[in-house]
Amino acid sequence: MIASPYPRLPARLLNGVLIGASLLLAGCNQRSDVGPVVVSAIGPVPAIVDPARTPPNGPSRLLLDSVAQGLVRFDAAGQIAPALAERWIVIDDGMSYIFRLREAEWSDGSRVTAGQVVERLRRQLAPRSRNPLRPYLSAIDEIVEMTPQVIEVRLKRPRLDLLKLFAQPELAVVDERLRGGTGPFRTDSRRKISVLLRPAFDPARAGNDDVAAPGPEQSVQLIGERASRAIVRFVARQSDMVSGGSFADWPLIGTADVAPANLKIDPAAGLFGLAIVNRDGFLADSDNRVALSQAIDRDAVVAAYAPGWAATSQILPEQLDSAAPAVMPAWASLTPEARRNGARARVRRWKDTHEGPLVLRIALPTGPGATILFGFIGAAFRSIGIEPRRVSLTEEADLRLVDAVAPYDSARWYLAAACQLCGKAAQTALIAARDANSLAERAQNIAEADIAVDQDAPFIVIARPLRWSLVALRLRQWQGNSRAWHPLSMLREDSR
Repeated sequence: MIASPYPRLPARLLNGVLIGASLLLAGCNQRSDVGPVVVSAIGPVPAIVDPARTPPNGPSRLLLDSVAQGLVRFDAAGQIAPALAERWIVIDDGMSYIFRLREAEWSDGSRVTAGQVVERLRRQLAPRSRNPLRPYLSAIDEIVEMTPQVIEVRLKRPRLDLLKLFAQPELAVVDERLRGGTGPFRTDSRRKISVLLRPAFDPARAGNDDVAAPGPEQSVQLIGERASRAIVRFVARQSDMVSGGSFADWPLIGTADVAPANLKIDPAAGLFGLAIVNRDGFLADSDNRVALSQAIDRDAVVAAYAPGWAATSQILPEQLDSAAPAVMPAWASLTPEARRNGARARVRRWKDTHEGPLVLRIALPTGPGATILFGFIGAAFRSIGIEPRRVSLTEEADLRLVDAVAPYDSARWYLAAACQLCGKAAQTALIAARDANSLAERAQNIAEADIAVDQDAPFIVIARPLRWSLVALRLRQWQGNSRAWHPLSMLREDSR
């Protein structure tokens, strides 16, 4: 057994929390249900951006989703709900999506037209667009205006999972001057690190005399800040929610008096592990890459974090849209001792024919959780004769952390995300799955790609993404979901 490398966190990593220790209060953070909902999103100050030019970060994604809708959106449970489109149909065996737009207004009061929506969506799909979803939308052939209220999305290949991509904030329809979109909120005022959002005027509800004018409780103050400050603010009862927590910040929870009723963990779907991004030297051989996977004690890693965080050794969480069950690596059936012995033997054979130390650079984010992760990975690699070196995510590396929630439920997303650097056979299989002309052919090609990627060994799977939030009891509509997505307009029972 490898001794646990769980480190005692340096005091400097906790200073951001400990400076507010006098504010830490016990109990369930029962803020009075008066005034705007205050949300701290972990990350930079939120800003409205054009995803075609600037991929949005955590706070900016929340802001985009709040002030600009796409054709559809996610509800509180992570399910598809109407947004700009009030209804839609899928025809021609998944080759065409037709959306009927509802009555909506831009922030200046002018009416939204189908032509405007088409133009803005085309911009996100253009060849030079930096929208992070563009690689997953290659099946779209064209987006056309059929009438002033109806648009059609025509596909080159059938896709039944397109709506979950259109629900992402990256495909929200923003006005030309980046002032916002069609709501459900408008930006009211900005401060140094926050923006105040008020409910937008909705022309579809304007004629209903029973609809009361929104009160201050329907507004949201969105703050972008470090995890340590967000946790202190929440425990001091100065906010209602902390959003965007990940493994990197998880240890900070233990330094604050957070009541169990306020701590929420999403059943997030996605990938958490190390992509092998260099294939020189030791990493040129797939058996050597497999040895790295064998060396890591996944159960010990996840046990150092959140209760219930489950380890995994396979890329696909389940069969999804593949024609075959998810591939389980051959080494997964071995005992932990047999895995380490096999990995150690591979390293020893390589060292017998190569001079000098075997060093691997591991790119990780900042944060105490990343320090803990490096401790476990470093101990595992040292136990088989490899010297680990930690580098930042922006530096050149041999292995790079992938911590991503799946934007939609296709096995091909998981395989493509894991295959950041793959051999020709795996790449060919993934392209065939992407370009399949029927759903049956696509399912079979995905199954073949799953086998090819497993044989190529481009990724060290550890778990699914860890996503956590702190939620005050007044936010009764908050629901954990596989998208780990919580719209700001769907937090309170009377949210609009």
